[in-house]
Amino acid sequence: MSNARFATLDDWLFWQETLHPRAIDLGLERVRAVLRRLQPEPPPYVVITVGGTNGKGSCVALLETILRAAGYRVGTYTSPHLSRYNERIRIDGDEAGDESICRAFARIDAARGDHSLTYFEFGTLAALELFRNAAIDVAVLEVGLGGRLDAVNIVDADAALVVSIDIDHIEWLGPDRDSIGYEKAGIYRPGRPAICADADPPARLLDYAQNLGARLHRIGRDYGFARTGQTWRWWSEDAELDELPPPALAGEHQFGNAAAAIATLLSLRHRLPIQLDAIRAGLSEVRLPGRFQTIPGPVEWILDVAHNPRAAAVLADNLRKRPRTGRTSAIIGLLADKDANGVIRELAGIVDEWYTATLDGPRGRAGADLAALLRTVVGARATACGNALDACRAARIAARPGDRIVALGSFHVVAPVLAARPWTSDSPLPHSREA
Repeated sequence: MSNARFATLDDWLFWQETLHPRAIDLGLERVRAVLRRLQPEPPPYVVITVGGTNGKGSCVALLETILRAAGYRVGTYTSPHLSRYNERIRIDGDEAGDESICRAFARIDAARGDHSLTYFEFGTLAALELFRNAAIDVAVLEVGLGGRLDAVNIVDADAALVVSIDIDHIEWLGPDRDSIGYEKAGIYRPGRPAICADADPPARLLDYAQNLGARLHRIGRDYGFARTGQTWRWWSEDAELDELPPPALAGEHQFGNAAAAIATLLSLRHRLPIQLDAIRAGLSEVRLPGRFQTIPGPVEWILDVAHNPRAAAVLADNLRKRPRTGRTSAIIGLLADKDANGVIRELAGIVDEWYTATLDGPRGRAGADLAALLRTVVGARATACGNALDACRAARIAARPGDRIVALGSFHVVAPVLAARPWTSDSPLPHSREA
């Protein structure tokens, strides 16, 4: 568009970070008003919305891969990104290009009038704009924060999945599982499938779904799964799938995520028929960078964005099941609003040496503070470094063949490590400006 505010994606994103007075401003009024100007009619495609404390990314990846194996044209919206903003918006497996995202941003900017929007709200509207013009069959939307007041919730889901409920983001969602469960249940809709994959759902989530009149599908009651040797089976009241391949994502918990994805898809089978072969293919082909992503070598590297105690417990379990002859070092950075004590305690018995990284920004936490906490809470050997690459360099210098290095705690840790590829001998790992 010739009258667009900016010409490059980087310029648009930098401006969006400064446009709204608060980086996180939950509420639907502003973003819904802009969507109505852009798209007065409901979306012509099926919408699946995925929320939860942990497991959202895995379930979105499973849904996308199975649907594409079934021959559907799928639009996927996720956050945050690891390497490039474009990762957030995929159409039929391909990331949206810079030019198409910029055109969508320009349309949103022209339509918003006096409404200021957050970075995430701009991205959500851009995804919906691109999906409208791409003739997709189904959109899979990942909730950014909470559910009830998250920008993704401006679209009515045909089926909504809440994967798990745990303590996180208490400043915005509340201090206990009941409060958080209520916020996450906000993506459910009357008369439509509402899947809950948490084995112990909070009472407020159940009450909300019942009072709303949603068609609740609960793990263990309405659907379930069981391991059968090298395969597994999925069941519900009216269907049973046998001899399923294990999901190609690391960790025992991925069976629960896969079962939830299948429950979600089969709840929509009258609109999106899916054959068993597509489910099997999707389970075998699914990939998700940054979730127990392993890079083999004399020193093994493992990348995991685990940033709360439950995710750290899953990471710890995966590490125990993957023993190494040498030592385990961890590169860790955590945002200030994360339960650092809980994360540390889950991994304390597995990690021999810690290298802490400073995460910048208003929600950042200093690496020195995190190192002091490690020493105080679990008596750990901890070295405070500058940024994630400084911690990466220190860990790599100290490592010996047979050791492994785990990078965890945030997308802000895993993303720069993934980009630097420190497991390759020619990676220079440039020093930070502060070093």
